[in-house]
Amino acid sequence: MSAELDVVYKSSLQFFGKMSASISHEINNVLAIINENAGLLEDFALMADKGVPIEPARLKTMAGKILAQIQRADIIIKNMNKFSHSVDEGIKRVDLNDLLELVIALSNRFASMRGVTLELNLPTNPLFITTNNFFLENLLCQCLDFAMDAAGQGKTVALNAEIIEKDVVIRFSHLEGLKTTPEIVSPATVEEGLLDAIKGRLTTDIKAGIMALILPADIKR
Repeated sequence: MSAELDVVYKSSLQFFGKMSASISHEINNVLAIINENAGLLEDFALMADKGVPIEPARLKTMAGKILAQIQRADIIIKNMNKFSHSVDEGIKRVDLNDLLELVIALSNRFASMRGVTLELNLPTNPLFITTNNFFLENLLCQCLDFAMDAAGQGKTVALNAEIIEKDVVIRFSHLEGLKTTPEIVSPATVEEGLLDAIKGRLTTDIKAGIMALILPADIKR
């Protein structure tokens, strides 16, 4: 195994662990909220046993909160399953719109911790790409991590994607911080390995505050 591939595989393992920990943290938050409401329901039941009247509206509100958390958990687990299965799929033709939505879902917690808003502007039609989608997910999250640091005072990172000839171009925009931190634009060793693995390249327009990830629409070509 080359040193470059060793870096990529080590990065992939770390990425999988980081995202798994983040997902488990979100699930724990859901369970904590459900547990809190279950405790309140238990209090209401004890009050009812003592003959204290309970307003139906309060029970209805509490039930709604529990159902909302169950729906939230369902979405988290579905995303977790998509993410987990991307590891064993290798090179595959996927809809980039779906993959970007998953990456945003995986990154939202990290964005919230930094006070950054992520905006995803997708084309109405499917945008297919043949690539190693797990490596691409890893690279996109690495790019998002950098983009959030470069968001500047606007605290917003926007993503959009399009096909230009035989390439797919994914843009990270509103990166106002590039003007003040241009020295950190160069890809790190991990990113360079991932770029090579999926035949991609990164470009930046410091003045416009845009970073672009350019990939072949079909890695097999």
